[in-house]
Amino acid sequence: MGRFFKEFRERLDLFEDDFAGAVERRRVMLRYRLERGRAFFEDATVKAQRQARKSTVASLGQTYLRNLVAAPFIYGLIFPLAALDLFATVYQAVAFRLWDIPRVSRRDYVILDRHRLAYLNWVRKLNCLYCGYANGVLAYVTQIARRTEQYWCPIKHAVRIRNVDRRYLDFADYGDADNIEEEFRRQRAALRKNDEASRR
Repeated sequence: MGRFFKEFRERLDLFEDDFAGAVERRRVMLRYRLERGRAFFEDATVKAQRQARKSTVASLGQTYLRNLVAAPFIYGLIFPLAALDLFATVYQAVAFRLWDIPRVSRRDYVILDRHRLAYLNWVRKLNCLYCGYANGVLAYVTQIARRTEQYWCPIKHAVRIRNVDRRYLDFADYGDADNIEEEFRRQRAALRKNDEASRR
């Protein structure tokens, strides 16, 4: 079973490389460059984007009533999301130090850049900021939870689960009582090595 998961991880690496190459080709086609993690468009491209921007009034005029009714429920989640963000950050700052495992970098997950696109009006920019924050926080907290799971309970489930990440592929097989103590030691050692390239 270990060989299967190793081969599967290698295929994932190839897929990620292919995906990164495709993104790079699109970046060149759309004429922007990255400098220190920030995108910069050519002046002519920014001008064309501004001309393509739909006015706020036009956007709101085309908004379905159901979207307006849902907006307070969507934006009302900002408070629990911000609390989750804060508590997860404090949790890993304390617990991960105690366990001597590397902390998850928040800036790798909470990406706020879409609001800089010149073709978005202020309502769409606000929506993009919110979505980037909300999904980023959830991804960030998920990684904190996954490292915690790897430290405390690195055992696969008996049933199929969705959204499996690479850490899970290395977990002990469900029902393998013979190797569990060795597996706990191995998983904790792997966490301390912080092999991010192969465990993200």
